[in-house]
Amino acid sequence: MKSEWNKLEGNLGELKVEISGDEWKKAQDKAFKKIAKTVRIPGFRDGHAPMAMVKQRVNKMAVYQDAMDNLLEANYSKLLTDNGVEPIAQPTLTIDEVNETELKVTFKIEVKPEIELGQYKGFEVVKDAVEVTDEEIENELKNMQQQFAEMTVKEEGEVENGDTAVIDFEGFVDGEAFEGGKGEQYPLTIGSQSFIPGFEDQLIGMKANEQKDVVVTFPEDYQEESLAGKEATFKVVVHEIKFRTLPEFEELPQEAGIDGVETLDDLKLNIKTRMTNQKEAAAEEKYTNELYDKVIEATPIDLPQAMIDNELNALLNEVKQNIQNQGIDFETFQKLTGKGEEAIKEELKPQAEKRAKFNLILEAIVKAENLTVTDEEIDEEIQTIAKSYGEEFDKIKPLLEGVKESISQDVLMRKAVSVIRENAK
Repeated sequence: MKSEWNKLEGNLGELKVEISGDEWKKAQDKAFKKIAKTVRIPGFRDGHAPMAMVKQRVNKMAVYQDAMDNLLEANYSKLLTDNGVEPIAQPTLTIDEVNETELKVTFKIEVKPEIELGQYKGFEVVKDAVEVTDEEIENELKNMQQQFAEMTVKEEGEVENGDTAVIDFEGFVDGEAFEGGKGEQYPLTIGSQSFIPGFEDQLIGMKANEQKDVVVTFPEDYQEESLAGKEATFKVVVHEIKFRTLPEFEELPQEAGIDGVETLDDLKLNIKTRMTNQKEAAAEEKYTNELYDKVIEATPIDLPQAMIDNELNALLNEVKQNIQNQGIDFETFQKLTGKGEEAIKEELKPQAEKRAKFNLILEAIVKAENLTVTDEEIDEEIQTIAKSYGEEFDKIKPLLEGVKESISQDVLMRKAVSVIRENAK
């Protein structure tokens, strides 16, 4: 099997493949035997008809096609490796010549663009200073008060802002009840802005067991178009009124149940540590994004659509996995958010483009810096993978032999990232 790679304009190239001699003959013989088993000749049991009669009924082009499919499928990956070709999309195949003695085909393949590496060292990016103030700690304590507040039934009095009114309601437009406008024993927190504007305000002042007609107007941009901009009357019954009893700050350590936190000072220190870690992570993420953006801007790249699509699909799969990890299936998530798969992909597109460009730049840095990976470094990576799965190194290493090249590439890309970060000002 002979092959030759020729680069064309843009990101396209042609991989010409020629198969002849015994290799092509054996492939045809194998294909013929396979097809011959399906030939039915009256008067003969399956597989017992004279070969001459079978040959008359087997289409030569079908044999060529099957032989070609088997050979190319078995050898395509090796052909790419031998010619140093990295496809970014499915190739197109053209049969240039096919007969009993030879097969000539051409794969037209889209590959990664060749880039001219720009500046990737010496960028100046300042990381934000991290500070947690006493006011922020106090605000967090107030949030915890709300979190551990107890709901108490208000025996007397009226609905006030911040109370939770347990209500029945049914909505009518033009005297007709509408779908989704009815609820029973619904706990509505006044001031939560969870109902139509004006609804909650009209409950203020009502007493337990009181009934009232609440008149509101649906917003013009309301999601249910049949109700948008229309006036509605809700018949409301307040069953009971509840108010929040907040714990004192000194009670929060016991309420929180955090290991090692016994006093209010312990809790404040815990909050400060947690908020400091969060702010440091946010500052690091901001610093990283700014640095990488500068690197990306310094190397203009005209991305092929196939690379963007590949990254989009990878990002979408990550989103789906994150949603699943939260115990929600993707179909339910789409219904809750009102966003279809295409809408989500459109939101992810800028991130996909940035990731695709940055990966190309990292690969170019690997070459420019002559970065390499040792067997010891690959073993260290496998050890990390083994620990993440709770497996022993010797057990998991043989299982990862087939993706050793991918592991090596991951290590190289991280080394390229280190070059950028270590040389930033």
